Amino acid sequence: MDSRGGAAGHVAPSTRRSSSPLPKSGYYRVRRGDTLFSIAWRANRDFRQLARWNNIQPPYVIYVGQSIRLNPVGPSRQLRSGSSAGVSRKSRTRPAETTRRAGRAQTGAMHRGRLHWQWPAWGKVVSTFKSGDPLHKGVKIAGHAGDPVRAAEAGKVVYSGSGLIGYGRLIIIKHNDRYLSAYGHNRKLLVTQNQQVTKGQKIAEMGTANDGRVLLHFEIRRDGQPVNPLALLPRR
Repeated sequence: MDSRGGAAGHVAPSTRRSSSPLPKSGYYRVRRGDTLFSIAWRANRDFRQLARWNNIQPPYVIYVGQSIRLNPVGPSRQLRSGSSAGVSRKSRTRPAETTRRAGRAQTGAMHRGRLHWQWPAWGKVVSTFKSGDPLHKGVKIAGHAGDPVRAAEAGKVVYSGSGLIGYGRLIIIKHNDRYLSAYGHNRKLLVTQNQQVTKGQKIAEMGTANDGRVLLHFEIRRDGQPVNPLALLPRR
């Protein structure tokens, strides 16, 4: 905890849903329950980009009230910032390089080699992925209230809460430097932030979406961008 309100990467997730979308440019001010991963998810950014642009190093701790840059700094802005701070271009690039190297070392041990996905739930797919459609960033799998929701691959929980609009109770798992998966509209969350999970581990119980249907919303993102889960999941 510090004078800025405490580390948002380590406080309990907020149950209060964010009432405003992320700005398309500029900065986002961190609220209670946010993590760098959840902000990157909402902004359709790779978390490593946000880390580089904001000089945030692993384990990517952010603070309530902190301003997070959502876009890269232009060359002219970089030159002015470097000159006013009295820091050379060469020295300013070191933190970003350190962030990338430390991130690779940290997550490389987590999961090496190719990922082997499994279905997070066994119901019927009732909605599929559509590239470029913000309402179809993943798939929706029908089921019954309380059905088990399982980790599609091993990894680390980087978000567990209900602060992202449209997802209900949500879990985000980081599998390696490139891949994240998300599990939304849960009735109950069974894992917490920073917890390591194994492939197939029960992480939640299926709940109800905004339209009243019982289902799981499942997404996979590569380098911050949604990809079609059906192209990665095994055939049934």
